[in-house]
Amino acid sequence: MGEEEEKRAEKEDISSGGSKCRSRKHKPPTARREVLARLGRCGGRMSGSSLPSALALSLLLVSGSLLPGPGAAQNVFFSDWPVTAFLLPLPLAGFVKSPMSETKLTGDAFELYCDVVGSPTPEIQWWYAEVNRAESFRQLWDGARKRRVTVNTAYGSNGVSVLRITRLTLEDSGTYECRASNDPKRNDLRQNPSITWIRAQATISVLQKPRIVTSEEVILRDSLVLPVTLQCNLTSSSHTLTYSYWTKNGVELTATRKNASNMEYRINKPRAEDSGEYHCVYHFVSAPKANATIEVKAAPDITGHKRSENKNEGQDAMMYCKSVGYPHPEWIWRKKENGMPVDIVNTSGRFFIINKENYTELSIVNLQITEDPGEYECNATNSIGSASVVTILRVRSHLAPLWPFLGILAEIIILVVIIVVYEKRKRPDEVPDDDEPAGPMKTNSTNNHKDKNLRQRNTN
Repeated sequence: MGEEEEKRAEKEDISSGGSKCRSRKHKPPTARREVLARLGRCGGRMSGSSLPSALALSLLLVSGSLLPGPGAAQNVFFSDWPVTAFLLPLPLAGFVKSPMSETKLTGDAFELYCDVVGSPTPEIQWWYAEVNRAESFRQLWDGARKRRVTVNTAYGSNGVSVLRITRLTLEDSGTYECRASNDPKRNDLRQNPSITWIRAQATISVLQKPRIVTSEEVILRDSLVLPVTLQCNLTSSSHTLTYSYWTKNGVELTATRKNASNMEYRINKPRAEDSGEYHCVYHFVSAPKANATIEVKAAPDITGHKRSENKNEGQDAMMYCKSVGYPHPEWIWRKKENGMPVDIVNTSGRFFIINKENYTELSIVNLQITEDPGEYECNATNSIGSASVVTILRVRSHLAPLWPFLGILAEIIILVVIIVVYEKRKRPDEVPDDDEPAGPMKTNSTNNHKDKNLRQRNTN
């Protein structure tokens, strides 16, 4: 009888929408009654299935609105199904880009990138440990390791940070960790960092760089006409060599790839355009490539510029110069005034100069006919020498486009005037007067007879 009454009470609870909350053996505790009240029933079956109740419980657990705090647990009974619910802290920050592991050589540099999102924007920190153990990590600051460490971080809709370490040594090997968190209590020492911070790690391995002996740098002079030979010799390496080649300014030179530790490159007719940074590059098995640099220097030689520039008043003018030679020159623009070159000063805000290694550009906006015409000089100077060329700028008036039309119009007007004057000065044809008597005109009869005799002799 007791069991039948209990079943009857359960049916009444279900039909009444959970107004009476009972269990078979236990009275639900306060936290459990709150869960059941939010579900709208005490875990009873609906049409013989407990799926709606379980689904509603899952939604409440995911939203974090049931349990009192992180890591807390509650036992909730839904009819015959006991459920243990754990509330874990929701991930409030996430990685968009995490650092990547690399292998480097001593003397090189590396960069690690970290990009995180979250609301609010998470704070980013960099940590390092020689051995990957939690208690071994130490935070990295900008300027650490004798200013070899650089940390650049920017915050906006997301947080981006770049860790760069230069002049690597063997002691720089280890595990580098990017940490991010927007938890208000993230810097509280009483909090567990493994809960308040998310982490991404990268392993950096630094190997001893092979020893490469190179020839001395070369300086090309105008008087130098002899061939130049660049040399590299790989004297020691702990890894197996696969192949080697030469590059100039980062571009591989054709027909230089081979498997040799002793390398040579010959410049038969050295000129300024042959100057630059030459690298002998060695590739190894299971190790980063190694390279050495030989500089070939030369004074600047300006190979391209505008000899003249013709513009109308109010328009914009652009003059440029490009050169060959190494190191890259420093560019200076000057304007000749009274025969003397004077550095251009942008006091009017109409002059703009752009310098890009072996190229420079001068732009002048809203040309003034009284100020801007003249000779402009671009000068290129490096540690070996200098060179300069002149561009002539001409500025025409606003009426300059009308000059051809005005010239043609003037020619037409002059021609018409000449024709009219000529017609007025021309003598009119003589017309006989009506008062003169009409009759045969008098002729010289003697001459006529001579002409007849002459014609008769000719016919005979």
